[in-house]
Amino acid sequence: MQIDSSSRPLRRSGIAAPPASMYRLASASRHLRSFIASATPRWWPPALARRVPPRFAAANPPARHDSRFPHGSRNMASSSGLKGKDLGKPEHGSVELYGYIAARDRLEPLLNYVVNFSRDDPIIVEQGSLINMAGPKRGIQLVDTTLIEYDMKIKTGKHEDEDLQLIDGVSFIDDMETCDRHVYTCRLRGDGGVVNLALSRLKHAVQATVEVAISQVRGKLIMQLGCFTSEIDEEIRIFDGAVVGSHGLRSSAVAVALDDHLDLRFKVAAEPCVPPAEHCCSFKASKHGHATEEIETGFALITVKVTWSTLVRA
Repeated sequence: MQIDSSSRPLRRSGIAAPPASMYRLASASRHLRSFIASATPRWWPPALARRVPPRFAAANPPARHDSRFPHGSRNMASSSGLKGKDLGKPEHGSVELYGYIAARDRLEPLLNYVVNFSRDDPIIVEQGSLINMAGPKRGIQLVDTTLIEYDMKIKTGKHEDEDLQLIDGVSFIDDMETCDRHVYTCRLRGDGGVVNLALSRLKHAVQATVEVAISQVRGKLIMQLGCFTSEIDEEIRIFDGAVVGSHGLRSSAVAVALDDHLDLRFKVAAEPCVPPAEHCCSFKASKHGHATEEIETGFALITVKVTWSTLVRA
C-alpha cells in the first residue's frame, strides 16, 4: 500500500516558515512514505496563497442520477477526527486555538473548511482531546490529489503578534492505492505542537447533511454529539458544549458509504458534574431523500434530520 503525499509551507508575509517543513501521513499498521514536494500535483488550484471566500454547495443539493461512479456515488474522504497534542508550553493544560483547516478537491478548488475559528471566538482545547469539527460544509471528493491547507495559532496575548503559530502549511493527499475504510492519521506538525487529522477513504460514498434542532429546553443542557460513519470506529466530534434555550446546531456534512449507515451518539446531562445519559440513532445511506428522528431526553427534545445527496459541481 502506498500513498503519494507531500507538503510545503505557505509563504505568507510576516510569517517565517521553518527551514525543513515536512509533514507525514501515518497508518496504524505501518509508516507511509514522506517527502518534500519536488513537483506540483496533477492539478493545482489557482492562487493558492490568496484567500478566496469559499463558495459552498447548497445545504441540500439535488441528487445526481447520471454519474460515472456506481450508483451515482463518488470516492470521498471522511475527516474522522481532529486532536491536538503537545500544544503550547508543557504547563498548559488547555489552550485557546483559532484559525482553520480546509480541503481543496477537484470538484471545486476553493476552501472547504473542516474547522474555522476566529481569534475573537477561539476554541478551548485540552491536551489530546478531540476538537469540534464545524465542517466541512460539503463532502470532500477524493479523486487524484486533494490538498489539506491549514493555518492555526494558539492565543497567548492581547494582540495577534504575541500569539504562537501552531501549524501553517499545505499537505497533498493522493487517492492511489489507499484502502477503503482504513483510517490514516495526517500529523500536522508545527512550532507550537501537533494536530492529528484522521482521514479515511470511502469508496462509492454519498453525502449526509446532518441538522440538529433542540427545543423544549428545561434550563441549561450539557450536550456532546459525535457521529460514526460506515462502521469506522473513529468518532467525528460535531458538538461539545452547553445549550441554553431552543436553537439549531450548525449543519455538518459527513461522507457515508452507500451500503452502510451513519450513527449519531448524543450524551446529555443537566449539569456538568452529572453522568450524562446516552441516546443513539442510526440512518441508512441513500442517494437522495431525507430522514428525521426525535429524541426525548427528559431535559429537551432533540430533532435530527439527515439529508442524502451525491456531490455535484457548483
